[in-house]
Amino acid sequence: MAKISTFQNPIFQDEAKAREALEAVLWPEGPFCRHCGNSHPDMLAKMQGKSSRPGLHYCNECKREFTVTVGTVFERSKVPLTKWWMAAHMLNSGKNGVSAHEIHRTIGVTYKTAWFMMHRLREAMSGMSGAPMRGKGKSEQADETYYGNSSKRAKGYRKGHSHKASVVALVEPKGRVRAFHLKTATSKTVRDVLVRNVHRKSELHTDESRLYIEVGKEFASHKTVEHGL
Repeated sequence: MAKISTFQNPIFQDEAKAREALEAVLWPEGPFCRHCGNSHPDMLAKMQGKSSRPGLHYCNECKREFTVTVGTVFERSKVPLTKWWMAAHMLNSGKNGVSAHEIHRTIGVTYKTAWFMMHRLREAMSGMSGAPMRGKGKSEQADETYYGNSSKRAKGYRKGHSHKASVVALVEPKGRVRAFHLKTATSKTVRDVLVRNVHRKSELHTDESRLYIEVGKEFASHKTVEHGL
């Protein structure tokens, strides 16, 4: 069980400090809009005033509001961030893991809530959510593939990719990998994956597919590889 003295850290006691700590982890190079991926400081505004929630930002590109929790396992959660930090600390510091009952007893939430928190935190640890991949001065590779019955003998066979399911993969050289299933790969659906998961200050590497032509302009640079060579 976690020692009580451990939870004297401000991030376990103060909601503002807990939010600031999360911003430091997810926004190491400054805030970015989780809705559209915009990270230009001149296009982002921090909302001020008594009527605004703490940590609320406004994106002038997509005209939407967001906080650091948007797009994370903490989004729309009624559990305070201080308790999320407590649960995450216990989950990562226990040699033999931690049970929902232990979380329930230690941080003062119901067993049902503790079970839900453990499920969401383990989901986050899978690497499919959280901070954007790469960043300034770093490269990110993106590619897509299609799957489905390609045999000409198969019933209902059709030529081309339009009838096949698509998978878009994002790969950090010697780093993380994220894969996304798309019903149909289009410039719009592929862009949505990229801007939500790759920092715009990254150097984007793709093949010569038309899917990346426009979205490539939204990153620091866009380099292509000719597979035919």
